[in-house]
Amino acid sequence: MRLGINLGYWGAGMDGDNLAVAQEADRLGYDVCWAAEAYGSDAPTVLAWVAAKTERIDVGSAIMQIPARQPAMTAMTAATLDSLTGGRFRLGLGVSGPQVSEGWYGVKFDKPLARTREYVEIVRKAMTRERLSYDGEHWTLPLPGGPGKPIKLTVHPEREHIPLYIAAIGPKNLEQTGEIADGALLIFPSAAHLEETALRHIRAGREKAGLTMDGFDVCPTVPLALGDDVDALADVFRPYTALYVGGMGSRKQNFYNQLAQRMGYEKEAAEIQDKYLAGDKAGAAAAVPQSLIDQTSLLGSVERIAERMTAYAEAGVTTLTLAPAGFTLDERLAALRAGVEAMERAGLA
Repeated sequence: MRLGINLGYWGAGMDGDNLAVAQEADRLGYDVCWAAEAYGSDAPTVLAWVAAKTERIDVGSAIMQIPARQPAMTAMTAATLDSLTGGRFRLGLGVSGPQVSEGWYGVKFDKPLARTREYVEIVRKAMTRERLSYDGEHWTLPLPGGPGKPIKLTVHPEREHIPLYIAAIGPKNLEQTGEIADGALLIFPSAAHLEETALRHIRAGREKAGLTMDGFDVCPTVPLALGDDVDALADVFRPYTALYVGGMGSRKQNFYNQLAQRMGYEKEAAEIQDKYLAGDKAGAAAAVPQSLIDQTSLLGSVERIAERMTAYAEAGVTTLTLAPAGFTLDERLAALRAGVEAMERAGLA
């Protein structure tokens, strides 16, 4: 099992620290550094900056949002970043959610599976540097009846095949991800529930494509907090968990809420959502079960974290992406180093 790091969103008040964290992860031998985007900082700009300030660590988008860019633009960005970084770029894609897609980008959130499949096909075709033409439900290239003609990408990527990941939560999306992608970006992963909530669906997609799980990167992001008081450490992540389970999406379309339900927290997920959507964010955070946070995070001593890492490896995780928590840079760097120490103690390094 390899280790990654997720810097999250830029502009959250820790930008200078984030660069120091990425550089320390590079020094410690972490495999990949991911950056996210929602409706603030964009991922490619952050990744270019991080790549310029590091030496060997891969940089990956977790995620570049599908409604934000035409697929040919994404292929251009991926090819450029791969070229600039000497082959250190990983392309992570996701459909985002209905509120961001329609409210921020003005793109209808409909048929996300079909849209993702077409998007991936176009990106991959463009990356081959053959002349680009495509006839699909959502994209037609070139547009018929106009002056457009098939054009090929002029940039030469460092590699013929840039690793492509998809952020997936629901069963159908997970299955399609197994079928068409090189890896899955997972959130709120529980080692005890990973087979039921994710891996069996990914495996079904691999089988549909005539593939095995060999070479497929199962890549969940887990917060990490180092300390002796596990309950107090869990409290640090209550607002984060409440935001996703309670407030990400609408009452009818919240993929994170549905995931919590699939892990056995039906009643609790409903309460968190009710309180969050009613404006009671503190009440929503208080309603998050400590066990849910503990199952989906790495909390406690290095020894305890090592035990949890072993469980993730045994469950089928191939790259464990850490989000090291801390109120200061020193605390975040200590958590980063603890991740490596825990891997070594678990015999996974």
